[in-house]
Parts: sequence; C-alpha cells; structure tokens
Amino acid sequence: MHIFIYTFMNTITSPAFLERLSVLSDETRTRILALLQQGEFTVSELCVVLQSAQPTVSRHLKTLASEGWVAVRAEGRNRHYRINPALDDAGRGLWDIVRQEVSENSLYEKDAERARSVLESRRLRSSAFFAETAEHWDETRSELFGSATGLSPILGLIDPSWTVGDLGTGSGGLCARLAPFADRVIGVDRSAEMLTTAQARLHDTANVELRCGNLESLPVDDDTFDLAILALVLHYVVDPLTVLREAFRTIKPGGTALLLDMRSHDRGVIYAEEMGHVWPGFESAQIDGWLTEAGFLKRRIAPLPPDPAATGPLLFLASARA
Repeated sequence: MHIFIYTFMNTITSPAFLERLSVLSDETRTRILALLQQGEFTVSELCVVLQSAQPTVSRHLKTLASEGWVAVRAEGRNRHYRINPALDDAGRGLWDIVRQEVSENSLYEKDAERARSVLESRRLRSSAFFAETAEHWDETRSELFGSATGLSPILGLIDPSWTVGDLGTGSGGLCARLAPFADRVIGVDRSAEMLTTAQARLHDTANVELRCGNLESLPVDDDTFDLAILALVLHYVVDPLTVLREAFRTIKPGGTALLLDMRSHDRGVIYAEEMGHVWPGFESAQIDGWLTEAGFLKRRIAPLPPDPAATGPLLFLASARA
C-alpha cells in the first residue's frame, strides 16, 4: 500500500501529468472532449456545435492531438476526430474526473443538444439514399459486395429452435434466406421505404416479423435473440458502440452476434456523398474494441476473401458471444 501511494503521488506531481492537466484547464478543449465522447466529429461540425471559428477549433484540436487526447482519421478533405481509444489509464481517470465536474454545466448541455442535431443530419443523408434506392437495393449490394451479402455459409449452423435478428434488414433479402432455417426471424430497419419492399417480398413467410425502429434503440425485448446479424449496416451508423450495446441487450446469454462489413478503404468521400456512408470501413482493432466495450466475449474477426464479381471494398466477418 505504501508503495502504491508513493507511486501515485509521484505520478500526479510529475511534469508530464501536470502538462496533461493543464491541457484540460481550457474550457473549449474540455467542451471538445465532451463532444468527442459521443462519437466522431469533423472540424466543421465542431465549429457548428461550439459556435466557434474554424481557426480556434483547429488550434485546440492540434493541442489535444499533440498531447494524445484525440485521434484523427482523414477522409478526403475532411479530418474526423474522436477521443483517443489508446488513451492510458491515467488519462482516462483524469478525464473522468473532469467530465463529472462539467456534466451538469448548462453550456455543455447546449453543446450536446446541438451535437444531436448534427448527428441527426448525418442519419438523414443515409435515410434519403435508402428512400430513393429501396427497390434496387439488392442489385446495388450484389454489385458492390458480391455473394458474401447472403451469408450463405452460416445457414446450416442455425438451430431450428432459434430466434434470429436481422438488424438493418433493408429490403428483407437476408430475412428470406434465414426463414427456412430458424423458428423465428425478426427484421428491424429504420427506413419505411425499405420495409415496404421487404414486406412485399416476405408477405407469405409466416415466421418473419418486420419492425420499424432505430438500431440505437431497438424495438426488441431483452434476451430475445439466439443470433443477431448486422450485415453491411454498421458503416451507416453514427454511433456503432451504442448499436452494439443494443444488440448485446437483445441477445440471450450465450447467444451470438455476427457482423459483416467493409474493411477500411479509400472511397469514403464518394460513398458518403452517393450512399450516405458514415464510416469508410473499419479496422479490426476498432471493431474488437467496440465489441469488448459493449460486453461481448470470444470475439473473432477475420477478413473475407475477395469476390471477383464485386466492385466494392473488401469485407470482414466478426463473431462474438454475449
């Protein structure tokens, strides 16, 4: 115990620690970190939320990045910032203390309200794309990603007694493939246009139920699914961690989550403009970190081999146990 106290006191009085503390002494920087706690933001989005000029926001972001508080990824001309996922324990502990102190400050509450509006505008961009392309969605996915979108290899592993969730079901193609193998299939999507197309496809499939709702707040009870699938969905989601936490909530203990999505690629700007993508694919470590934080165990992430017929980015398959 004496050794621990001595080590801790040395840590908090060290020049490096005091320098990190001084970074958080500026209110604008703590406001930025509080926003990045919610997810990724670009410089222009932060300017809107903070109602501050671009040079000011960029200067503070540069300071935060140089001290290891934030991470950045480039996507075309945009740079997306988030809290550094590799932040050490001392940094996380320090930020937790500061965040608790400012959590009830009205200024931070107003920031959070503006941020929700910014994030909602991203969702609307992808919703507009789905509304326009619902009838041709199957062709679009097949052209981009080839045969992997069907997840055919997993069908034989489904127990006939299972309830399976297709989260982000789109036009219902995967629900139709799952139905003969499961006792019950529940497809969830936020796009009414997509669900109309899915309903027409599945109108005579008795064991499939379609529900309209957001993946961030699934219209599904706790411990419902034996298997929950998110197939080419996560890159449309503003906050993947929240979605994975919701999936975890709806999966029975011992049940499985299965994710199919794009590996990181360099077409982010094009796909964001044309199809409303929020994320330009994902790194394995990124997915593993979110699954871990959501509570999943026995995580496995593997790249899928390229499909010669596909024109889109390479894919990965991830599985995890609740």
